[in-house]
Amino acid sequence: MATVFFYIPDQLHLLDLSGVLQAFQESNYLGEDYQFQFIGNQESIDTSSGLSLASIVSFEGLATTQEDIIFIPGFDTHQAIKSEEHQDFFAWLNEANQAGTSICSICTGAFFLAKSGLLSDRSCTTHWRYVKKLAQDFPSLRVQANVLFTKDENIYTSAGIVTGIDLALFLLEERHGAQHAAEVAKELVVYKRRQGTDSQESVYLQYRNHHDERIHKVQDWIVHNLEKAATLESLAELVHLSPRNLTRLFKSQTGITISDFRNQVRVEKAKSLLTHSEYKVEHIARLCGYSSPKQLRTILKQQLGYLPSRIRTS
Repeated sequence: MATVFFYIPDQLHLLDLSGVLQAFQESNYLGEDYQFQFIGNQESIDTSSGLSLASIVSFEGLATTQEDIIFIPGFDTHQAIKSEEHQDFFAWLNEANQAGTSICSICTGAFFLAKSGLLSDRSCTTHWRYVKKLAQDFPSLRVQANVLFTKDENIYTSAGIVTGIDLALFLLEERHGAQHAAEVAKELVVYKRRQGTDSQESVYLQYRNHHDERIHKVQDWIVHNLEKAATLESLAELVHLSPRNLTRLFKSQTGITISDFRNQVRVEKAKSLLTHSEYKVEHIARLCGYSSPKQLRTILKQQLGYLPSRIRTS
């Protein structure tokens, strides 16, 4: 029987805790037997959203094994980490590391791991907003930018928020196989299993930082109709603009052309289908709006530097 320990710091981010906890709870519903312990330096804390959590137990005296997992969720970074206040916890973490326990951070929880010394000369990551600070504050770390999660021996770090769920699914797959992880993902309504090396910046979101509903409507149509042929004229008619005005407005609002946006979405969808489906390359090419498998292979080679076969075997 394995225990999942959740360290509960003050100003905890709730989703960093609840997403991972629910993934392991669903694993239990499917036949596994994980026990949960909520540990910390205080019996109760206030989360960053104002909700109070109580019944937190001390970690002192608790022993961990190679089968156990420790999660350190993210917390409000306005709360400075004072090393002297956490030396006992850092010592406990190092003992757990010696026992071979899987130790995981989510979001800014990586700063706790870094201060404990467990991330020295290891690959790690955190939320994209804090990657630069983590690297500056701890030069001995091999901080990875723009990845969802990392694994370095028994130490795992994730980018934060919903990537904690991605990391939890990865751990469940390591322990119980791909089918079990897929069943948990289905229960969580996680329609796409993401890999650790996937980008934190999604093409579906990164060009959406504007307020023009007409351009959002065009982007939505492209995303949901990749397999359909679309001309500039038909897209312009969709939002009652001239082709020339749509071209100008799209570029000014998003920073890229309509063609570039469509190509990036196609590549992203092709990568997802190659990774998470058993469709033949010919079918995937059609779903992504390519005229042939050869065109798909050519585009992937140009955009990513490798062919569909490499994505399928990675």
